[in-house]
Amino acid sequence: MRRDLSPSFNLNRRHLVIGAIGAAVLPVATRAVARAIDMPATEEDVTFMRLAIAEAAKGDYPFGAVITRDGKVLASGHSTQEHDPTAHGEMAAIHRFLAEYGAEKLKGTTLYTSGEPCAMCMGAILWCGIERMVFAASLEQIATKMSLIMVHAAEIANKTTFADIRITGGVLGEEALALFK
Repeated sequence: MRRDLSPSFNLNRRHLVIGAIGAAVLPVATRAVARAIDMPATEEDVTFMRLAIAEAAKGDYPFGAVITRDGKVLASGHSTQEHDPTAHGEMAAIHRFLAEYGAEKLKGTTLYTSGEPCAMCMGAILWCGIERMVFAASLEQIATKMSLIMVHAAEIANKTTFADIRITGGVLGEEALALFK
């Protein structure tokens, strides 16, 4: 007697196995990302975050960023979204860095930003190979002042297969939030 294993049976079984593996792995991956976010800030983080917040004060929205390596600021930028909705502080800093140093030199840098990056900016940060990202105000804090897309930087990083990044959040978050009127 011939057994008929239809493609739908194999597909359903495959989904069941993949789902079970995903259910087992997801909590582990989520915990790893959560530990990265809870990493304590260093004195250097506070110093550079103050520079990112000062940069944010120059923008038409209070978002600013600085890119550093080896204790030196290599690029900075602030939001100029009034005429270009993609001109976020992180994007401006990345563009300035690229113009000055080129794409290869972005790898291994740290980006400090006054607010947790949006999905667009976090995608750019990951595509650029930035090693570490430090943010001030969280999405929850910013959402009390303005509308935004509630997709956390760690969620995007956790779903990225081509890059690893260390994330530290909440560095001078209240100071950054004070820029919002």
